[in-house]
Amino acid sequence: MAGVKVPLIAMHHAYVVTERIEGIQNMPNVRDHDASVYLRLQGDALSVGGYEQNPIFWDEVSDKFAFSLFDLDWDVFMQHIEGAINRVPVLEQTGIKSTVCGPESFTADHKPLMGEAPEVRGFFLGCGFNSAGMMLGGGCGRELAHWIIRGRPEKDMYGYDIRRFHNSLTDNARWIRERSHESYAKNYSVVFPFDEPLASRNMRKDPFHQVLTEQGCVFQERHGWERPGWFNKDGPAPVKDYDYYGAYETKKNVNYKYNELLGKEYTFDFPPHHDVIKSECLSCRHGVAVFDMSYFGKFYLTGPDAKKAADWLFTADVNKKPGSTVYTCMLNKRGGAEADLTVSRLEPGTANLPLAPESNGDAYYLAIGGGVAEHNWNHIRTVLQDQGFHCHLTDFSEDMGMISIQGPKSRAVLQEVLDTDLSNEAFPFSTHKVVNAAGHQVRAMRLSFVGELGWELHIPKDSCLPVYNAVMAAGAKHGIINSGYRAIDSLSIEKGYRHWHADLRPDDTPLEAGLAFTCKLKGSIPFQGRDMLEKQKKEGLKRKIVCFTIDEKVPMFGLEAIFRNGVPVGHLRRSDYGFFIDKTIVVYLGVQSITNVTNAVVK
Repeated sequence: MAGVKVPLIAMHHAYVVTERIEGIQNMPNVRDHDASVYLRLQGDALSVGGYEQNPIFWDEVSDKFAFSLFDLDWDVFMQHIEGAINRVPVLEQTGIKSTVCGPESFTADHKPLMGEAPEVRGFFLGCGFNSAGMMLGGGCGRELAHWIIRGRPEKDMYGYDIRRFHNSLTDNARWIRERSHESYAKNYSVVFPFDEPLASRNMRKDPFHQVLTEQGCVFQERHGWERPGWFNKDGPAPVKDYDYYGAYETKKNVNYKYNELLGKEYTFDFPPHHDVIKSECLSCRHGVAVFDMSYFGKFYLTGPDAKKAADWLFTADVNKKPGSTVYTCMLNKRGGAEADLTVSRLEPGTANLPLAPESNGDAYYLAIGGGVAEHNWNHIRTVLQDQGFHCHLTDFSEDMGMISIQGPKSRAVLQEVLDTDLSNEAFPFSTHKVVNAAGHQVRAMRLSFVGELGWELHIPKDSCLPVYNAVMAAGAKHGIINSGYRAIDSLSIEKGYRHWHADLRPDDTPLEAGLAFTCKLKGSIPFQGRDMLEKQKKEGLKRKIVCFTIDEKVPMFGLEAIFRNGVPVGHLRRSDYGFFIDKTIVVYLGVQSITNVTNAVVK
């Protein structure tokens, strides 16, 4: 009725209660993850349920069904009975006392949908609890109350925030159905660090997708986008476009190369292609590598109040001379980092360029990590509305590609492609220019997210392949290679660069995250959250995000617990292997008095 898209789907979900079982009273609740079944004590009987591979969708939802139940489909449910008997053999001689089969809502990642709806201000969601409502209801209800009354929850709730899904997916019935099906069926599966979904892939593909597939790209799925993960040296491993039934059957097909490679990731040790990712990282450190980052959000902020809005939105001074590109944060009212991004101030009168919308006044180009682009988009729109700024926010994410050429040899490569002087004097760090590349206009930015000399090229969609081909041709004699996000994760953690939301979150301030340099606190320009930062600076930090390394050659993935002198002092946020320093590196939020974690034990 309110015009809000709610990306969930209803399924039949069931459990049965057995007759009395002698001696069962002291049995613990049991989950059998192999059989995807649970057995829960209910008086002197057991309730049995689980998550089947072939759930029944409730396609004809009716408001006349309220508080009603379905008839149990024993053909579907029997897989749980068989799994339960395998675990508790006495069940084979035990009768069924009652059955419960009702509608339950499920989501694409098996997590709830919460927070303010992007389409309607003041309309809040608290739904899609994936049969875990009793378990999550208390905490989620409390956070949702804070969200409604104070504008944001007390805790970091991004994992449940409706804004984690891109708007192109929230009304895509096929994506919701197939991905929710896969998440339902995998609910009891072991969660491996680098697992990827198989259902409903290839929803969003950038202009480089085909050429990178041919060169062995193993894609990751983020926000519907297929983005490069790493490059298989044994040839192409394309992602097939299956619904979940097809994807599940494909697991039995060893000829599906992508799934075969994904299966090798099902380990908590280093994967077999650890050395491949190492070569991508070291090629960037010592030579030159190309990263396809086209899935990034690419927004333009224009209009009469664009300058006022930019001053208020961004912690850094983005109103330096046109041609500047600034790394900055955006904060909530409590001073927490809602985003980190780069903001480029455009030259006045450049509205007629193919890389910018029409604007006669101040204009800014925003480049934002693709996985959080929807969250950023809605944060900016909310602030613009709350402050009454007359601005236009336009999304060019689908209209442009972006490649990042990084490494000590990047200047030599790009000097053959771009018609501009790339010297330090002519093209300083943190600046941008619209230049000609192989006969096409591109916006070149001298930036790096891996800590090397390099440029990003932001390219109109139709020009992407010619520019990419020109870069690869010029780089051939310099040993240029394609690299993916697995390498970016490793390279960036070596340099201490922050990833939102992996190690920088909405309840962290820039001061706690080591990002005070992004904040214009020395000047007098007000920005959202400034008062909280000034208060924190005056009172002193009580906690801080730090990095440390592990002596042993072991992989870590984040969320591992940290013990110091036998006392738990926190847990890791993010971790990756640093190939240049040849050590595992971890990111940790610690209380200021114990951030020196020498001799700590990580479990």
